[in-house]
Amino acid sequence: MTDEQRDQREEREREVREGRGKVGGVAVGRFSGGAIATGDGSRAEDRSERVGQGTEPGSGPVAVPQSVPEDGGVAVGEMSGGAVATGPDAEAVYASRQLLSATPELLAAVRLLRQQLPLLARAEGDGLDRCDGQLAELEEEVVRTGRAERGRLVRLRALLTGGATTAGGLASAIAVVQAISGLLG
Repeated sequence: MTDEQRDQREEREREVREGRGKVGGVAVGRFSGGAIATGDGSRAEDRSERVGQGTEPGSGPVAVPQSVPEDGGVAVGEMSGGAVATGPDAEAVYASRQLLSATPELLAAVRLLRQQLPLLARAEGDGLDRCDGQLAELEEEVVRTGRAERGRLVRLRALLTGGATTAGGLASAIAVVQAISGLLG
């Protein structure tokens, strides 16, 4: 922090103590990870890695805040990860990754599909190299950590179901998609 930033922060704090500065409010119905900051000089950051078996279901209804707190505050009904910041110097960073515990069925399906890809006739634009690259990265991640990044699974499922590769029609590709869908929920 520079001397100028330190001086600005001290001035803001002095204004708040003397009742001249704005103070934000926060109202949250359910909060399971993430960061919220409010007021002048705010900063919020969430860089967590979440490990789990897929989506975490809520535990019943969420009481949604009826009004936004004064002075530009924050009202959230339900928040699972993310970052919110308000104020003139606000900054919000969200860089978390959700890691899902990979199943043996997913790894077996990925390996089988990778074994079958070289048997397909190659043509320009068939997407097979891209598909093989994505599968290889997923296989390496699962073998190394026992987990798979949610985003990687979403991208691979889209590749196999979106018609971007000729591999999508193979039974082994369908098995990969089903295993991914089981993890993603």
